[in-house]
Amino acid sequence: MRDMRFPRFVVFWAISVAMLSAAAIAKDIKPCTAVTPVPRNDAWWMQRHERFNNRVKQGNADLIFIGDSITHSWENGGKEVWKKFYEKRDAVNLGISGDQTGHVLWRLDHGNIDGINPKLAVVMIGTNNAGHTPHQPAEEIAEGVKAIVEKLRAKLPETKILLLGIFPRGANDKDILRQINTKTNEIIAKLADDKMVFYLDIGPKFLQADGVLGRDIMPDLLHPNAKGYEIWAEAIEPSVAKLMGEK
Repeated sequence: MRDMRFPRFVVFWAISVAMLSAAAIAKDIKPCTAVTPVPRNDAWWMQRHERFNNRVKQGNADLIFIGDSITHSWENGGKEVWKKFYEKRDAVNLGISGDQTGHVLWRLDHGNIDGINPKLAVVMIGTNNAGHTPHQPAEEIAEGVKAIVEKLRAKLPETKILLLGIFPRGANDKDILRQINTKTNEIIAKLADDKMVFYLDIGPKFLQADGVLGRDIMPDLLHPNAKGYEIWAEAIEPSVAKLMGEK
C-alpha cells in the first residue's frame, strides 16, 4: 500500500496558509465600535458621570437631554435659554463633551437613568463619531444611535424619545463631516415610529439659504452660541410641549 502521509513541511505550509487566510478575513471584518458600551479613561469625565447619577437619585427628572458637548453646553452658551425653557420642567442635562455613541451607551448602563421615569428624552449624538479619526461611516454611527434608542426604550418604556438629527457642521455641504452627519440623519430618521420615538431634524434652522453655516450662530462651525441655543429651543418647543403632555 502507498504511504499517504504528507511530509511535515507540507502540513506546516497548509496550516500556515489557513491561519493567514483566517487573519486576513478577520482583518476585513471590523467591529462596529459605535455600538460598544465603553467608558472614557478620564477622571473629569467619570466625575461628571457620577454627578449625573447623584442628580437622578434626587428624582424630579421629567425631561432629560442626552448627548455630547453640544448638549453639555446648555450649561455654558445655552445657560440662559435653558433657564427660560427647561428649568421649570425639572429638566436634567446628561451631555458630556467629547462623547461618542459608545460612551453614552455605557453611561445609560451605569446609573444615568436609573430610578427615573421621564416624560421625554431629547437625544442628539454622533458628531464625535464622525469627527473621530478615522471617521466612522454613517452606517456605523446610525447603528450606535439605534442602540441608544433601543436601550432607552428597554430601560424607560414609558418615556417618549425625541431623536434629533445631528446638527450641521463645517462651513458648507462640501465638508466631509457634514456629509457624514447628513447621511447618518437619513438613516436614523427611520427609527421613528411616531408612537414612542419621534424624529426631528432642525438643522436647516441654523443654515443660510445657500447652506452656509454662519459663525454668528456657531462660531467654531460646530457648537452653537447663545443665539444658536435660542434657535434650538424654539425649534423643538412645539414637539417638547406636545410629547410632555402640556396644554
